[in-house]
Amino acid sequence: MAQVLSPPVPLLPIAGQKPLQFMAGLLGLIVTQDVKKEMTPESPKSPKTTKGSILMDKYEIGKLLGQGSFAKVYLARNINTGENVAIKVINKEMIVKSGMAGHIKREISILRRVRHPYTVHLLEVMATKTKIYIVMEYVRGGELFEKVARGRLREGTARRYFQQLISSVSFCHSRGVYHRDLKLENLLLDDEGNVKVSDFGLSVVSEQLRQEKICQTFCGTPAYLAPEVLTRKGYDAAKADVWSCGVILFVLMAGYLPFDDKNVLVMYKKIYKGLFRCPKWFSPELKGLMNRILDTNPDTRITIPEIMEHRWFKKGFKDVKFYIENDKLCREDDNDDEDDSSSSLSSGRSSISSEGDLEFDIKRIGSMPRPASLNAFDLISFSTGFDLSGLFEEGGQGARFVSAAPVGKIISKLEEIAKAAEFTVRKKDWSVRLEGCREGAKGPLTIKVEIFELTTSLVVVEVKKKGGFIEEYEEFCNKELRPQLEKLMHYQADEVEEAMC
Repeated sequence: MAQVLSPPVPLLPIAGQKPLQFMAGLLGLIVTQDVKKEMTPESPKSPKTTKGSILMDKYEIGKLLGQGSFAKVYLARNINTGENVAIKVINKEMIVKSGMAGHIKREISILRRVRHPYTVHLLEVMATKTKIYIVMEYVRGGELFEKVARGRLREGTARRYFQQLISSVSFCHSRGVYHRDLKLENLLLDDEGNVKVSDFGLSVVSEQLRQEKICQTFCGTPAYLAPEVLTRKGYDAAKADVWSCGVILFVLMAGYLPFDDKNVLVMYKKIYKGLFRCPKWFSPELKGLMNRILDTNPDTRITIPEIMEHRWFKKGFKDVKFYIENDKLCREDDNDDEDDSSSSLSSGRSSISSEGDLEFDIKRIGSMPRPASLNAFDLISFSTGFDLSGLFEEGGQGARFVSAAPVGKIISKLEEIAKAAEFTVRKKDWSVRLEGCREGAKGPLTIKVEIFELTTSLVVVEVKKKGGFIEEYEEFCNKELRPQLEKLMHYQADEVEEAMC
């Protein structure tokens, strides 16, 4: 009979305690404590307000899910949509006095940066003179820890959870975010049984690191710590996250920790030496993968991309497809895949697009979506005399221009611009999204580029800001996007004028 997973011994008071209720994982660095379900919560507005009070004329406050030194987490309901959410209520005065204000800002910024189907979503942030309200997705399925504590999982189930975890971690790393406290307690399950990575309270972003990209902070949960973290000589946070993912995979398949002992120092010794043994029910492929992940040498340890190419991992793996629309995360339905396969443009929105898949068949305008205002009079009004500098609409949050360049050439140029600016490219049909990793209060800059057929030899390219600050959008367009796209406007300029006439 498999040993029951024992809770990890805390390394630091701010990070190690096991949450007694799953949504308390949203508290970040704030230690949680058990709260009776029958307890009437304090309202974020007033300690004496009863359950059912309304916050900001938008959310009806429900039960208290958890509380800590500086904040409380409530279940709430969006009055307009009926959606359940979790609201983290933070006392401004207390975090300022404790010097935690910078940490809270960083955590909010990180949550905006790592919007992914397998991470807990930040919905919005509100504030008054005395309180900060962080509105989060309410994940009702509980901790993955609780599921595994009842016994090890079947290989197919464990693989699916691990695939979702790696997909999320891979995305976070691509955005320069390293979790540093990955463990079962920080993996939640939604209504559909999908993993949701939570608690980015100890995470670090690449901008915080020195030029050598080495972390110095000793943090995490003991049983999940990589051996190089224990040396206190600095470590690569991405490689440390890979080790933690390996510990999680072992627990999912075995039902117990690979490195465990009541004496923390003894456990650290096991971790440092890599002393673990795979159970007999582990397949040879899985054993091979485990040995590569739990490699005590970070330089030879398998990487996230290599994991995703491993034979055991790839069985039944289907990368999640999503996109950002109007600053909101939207997930594509599985039914869209068949429709997308007929498109000549790759629809892999969840990963950076490759450069060799750019052959297009021109579609007729009747089968394509098009802006309601797009007609000949509009084109004439913003391209007086066919002056190329006037083909851009000035002002607002969008621009349009006419080009005779092939669609494939336009997409290639967009990918080239995105690569130079370290933007992520997401493509589908005639739509291309450029997502930056530079974070602002409104999330990363997201630009949508759509291509519409005007004639058999002309297309209209429309550029719109879908997320981020308008100032950052204008700077990017003026310094990087526009100068490059103007080259396409000059492409066969005589043909453009002739066709328009």
